Amino acid sequence: MDELSALLGANTYPGRGLVLAGTAHGALVAYFVTGRSPASQQREIRRGAAGELLVSPLGEGADDPLRHYAAARTSDDWLVVGNGRQVDTVLEKLEAGHAPQIALDGLEHEPDAPIFTDRITLVVSRATPVEAVFGVARRSAGGRTTSDIHMLVVREPAPGDAVLLTTYKSDGETIEGGRPFLEASWAAGGAAAEAVNAAPKAVNAAGLLDTVWAALEPRYRVAAMALDPAHGLGGALIRNERR
Repeated sequence: MDELSALLGANTYPGRGLVLAGTAHGALVAYFVTGRSPASQQREIRRGAAGELLVSPLGEGADDPLRHYAAARTSDDWLVVGNGRQVDTVLEKLEAGHAPQIALDGLEHEPDAPIFTDRITLVVSRATPVEAVFGVARRSAGGRTTSDIHMLVVREPAPGDAVLLTTYKSDGETIEGGRPFLEASWAAGGAAAEAVNAAPKAVNAAGLLDTVWAALEPRYRVAAMALDPAHGLGGALIRNERR
């Protein structure tokens, strides 16, 4: 088992999560959704009318701004992925010319007391050299009403490198905030997988999606996607549990 699989497998209920994974051909991104309640489980990732990737209710479920949102959008220069409608805000700021660190500043955690879920966002350049910026808006441990903002800049991840960010660390019963910016290796991107790395990058995206999907606890697994930022959202691979 690679380190990425081990980290995901040890976190029974991670909530939502982002993965940046290095390959011989650049970087890949994955996003996944897990849920405990029926409303959280009755969701899927699908393509929107404008090409965005949406986390949406199954069937004709009512819209919920905390559960339903564009999880991935692109501009000519950037891919933005995240667990809420801050994805739209961040992309608008990037398109206005702001640096990723500025675009991610000022976000707030979710108002879902008593958990106060983190807002997690990843901005990745679509050109080489790859630059990625993770952002987390987290409730202050000291009780302040404004969020703490944590960021991590990752430049040119090497083949086999992976960075994982989840909203929760949980056994499925007790929930606490995720441990940000966990670094690991993943087998399909490393030197031991030369055959995979020599193949088209879509194969690597499939390998990343398989790694993430297999490691998630089936009781809570809802949906996941993996994509190559350079190729945009059209080449994204999507998997849905569809209970």
